Amino acid sequence: MAHCDWNDISFIFSIMKTRVAIIGAGINGLIAANYLSRSGFDVHLIEKKSRVGGACVSDTALINGSHYEYALGASVLGLMQKFVFEQTGLSNRIKTYVPMKPKLVFFPGDKKPTKIFRNPEELDYELSQKWGEKGNISAFRYDESKIIEFLQEGYYKAEIPTIEDAIQSLGNELTELWIKGDAQTLLDHYFTSERTKTYMAMTVSESGPVSLHDPYSAFTLPLMDSGSIFEGYYGFVKGGIWKVTEELDNINKELGSKTILSAEILSVDTNNNRLSYKQDNADYDIDFDYLLFGTDPLSAAKMMLDSDLIKKIEGQNLIGSSGKMNMIFTKPIKWKSGPDSSFRFLFSVDNTKEFEEATLKVLDSDTDYAPGFMQIYCEGAAMRHMQNNAQYDRLAVFLKNISLKNQGDEIPKIENEIKTKVLEYIENPEDCIWTKLLTPRDLKNIFYFPQGNIDHTVLAGGQSYFDRTYSADPTTNFYQLGDYENIYICGASTYPCGSIAGTPGYMCSQQLIQKTQHDLKL
Repeated sequence: MAHCDWNDISFIFSIMKTRVAIIGAGINGLIAANYLSRSGFDVHLIEKKSRVGGACVSDTALINGSHYEYALGASVLGLMQKFVFEQTGLSNRIKTYVPMKPKLVFFPGDKKPTKIFRNPEELDYELSQKWGEKGNISAFRYDESKIIEFLQEGYYKAEIPTIEDAIQSLGNELTELWIKGDAQTLLDHYFTSERTKTYMAMTVSESGPVSLHDPYSAFTLPLMDSGSIFEGYYGFVKGGIWKVTEELDNINKELGSKTILSAEILSVDTNNNRLSYKQDNADYDIDFDYLLFGTDPLSAAKMMLDSDLIKKIEGQNLIGSSGKMNMIFTKPIKWKSGPDSSFRFLFSVDNTKEFEEATLKVLDSDTDYAPGFMQIYCEGAAMRHMQNNAQYDRLAVFLKNISLKNQGDEIPKIENEIKTKVLEYIENPEDCIWTKLLTPRDLKNIFYFPQGNIDHTVLAGGQSYFDRTYSADPTTNFYQLGDYENIYICGASTYPCGSIAGTPGYMCSQQLIQKTQHDLKL
C-alpha cells in the first residue's frame, strides 16, 4: 500500500468540500453564505420567493401610469457591523449616506423641535433647556458605550453570550442595570425629565409590546445602538436599502455560492442529510453536511416536522406591533423645521406612563391603533444627497402600537390619521400623492414574521441575550436548532437581533467554520 502523508490527506480534504444548504435568502442567510463560501464550503442558498432579500426588498407604486420603486420592508442601515460590511465586499459595491445633523424630536404641543445632538455636552445643554433635564446624560452615554463595546467584541469573536462574561467584563452593577434590568429602572437611574425618559424608551418597543418594567427590557437600548457601520447611527443606501441584499447575492455568486429561487421545501431527511424541494413543478434533492435556517424559528420547526419544537416556539411571546407607512411626493418635501434629511420623531404621548399604556394597549383585541410615536426616515432627501435623483420624493414612517388583526388596506381611517399627523410638519402637503400602510398582519403575510414581529420574538425576559437561542445545548453550540447536531438557525430570532445587520448569520457561520476545522483536526 502506498504511503499517504498529511499533505496528501489535506489535499483530499481540500477537494472534498463541506456541503452546506441554507434555507432563506434574507440578510442572515446571505451573510452566512458569504462567509462560508469564502471559507471553501460548497453553498446552496434556497429561497421560497422569486428574489433574495427577505424583508430588505423593494416594491413598486403605480403613479401616473409609471412604476416607482420604494423600500417595502426595511428602509435604513445601522445595526450592521463595519467589519461585516467590509469583509463581505459590500463596502466596494454600494454608496451610503448618514445624516450628520441632529435628530429632531416633537412632543405634543411643540412648535419647535428638540435637537438630539451627537455630542453629549451639546445634548446635555439642549435637554436641560427644552425638557428641564437635570440628570447625567454624559454618564449615560459613557456607560452605554461600555456595554456596546462589550457586545461588539462578542459579535466579532462570535462568542456565546453569557451573564458570566458580562459580569467579568462590565462588573455586577452595569450588568444588573443594562443587561438583566428593566428599562424603567435604567431610565430613572440616569434621567429626571419625563420627556427624556420617553424619548429613550421608544427603543424598548422596537420588537413588540414590551413593558418598561419587564426584566431584560433595558438591554434593548444598547443592543439597538450596537451597530458599528455608522458608529451606532443609521444611514441610507444609494438607490435603496434593497441594494444591500441584491449586491450581496451577486458577490456570493461570484464566490461560487448557488442561489435557488422560487423553491418550496418538501422535506428534510435528517437520516440521510438530504433536502428535497420543488421548483418549476419539478422535484430536486440536495445532499448536505450542514443545514442552516436563515428563517424565523417557527418556519424552521415546521419544515423539520418537529412537534415539540413547534410547541415550544408557539409558546413564546411572538406578538409584533410595528407598522410602516410609505409616502410619495411629486416634489421635494419642504419641512417646517430642520434640514431635509434629518431623522424626525413625532410623539403623541408626553411621559413614560402614557407611553407604557399606549404600548400595551394593542394587546386589547378591540384596539386597532394606539398612537405613541413615529420615526420618519427622509429617504428621498438622502437619495438626493447621494446624487441619486429620482422622479419623486419619498418618506418612510415607522410606528408602533398597531394591532395584528387587520391589514393596512382594511383600516383606511388609521392610515389617514397617520398621514395627517405627518403632513402637519410639512409645508407642501398637497404634493403627497400616494401612501401605503403596512400593519403587523401585512408584515406577517409578506415576510413570514410570526405574529408580525420583525425580530420574530419579543426582546424581553426569557427571549433576550443568552436566552435568544433555539439550541438544546447552547453552551456547546449556540446556533444549533434543537438537538440536531448538524442543523443550525441564524434568522432574526437568534442573538443578537434582527434588522438589516446580518450579525446572527455571521456569528453562526463562524461557529460552523470553527466546528469543521476542529473536526478536521480530529
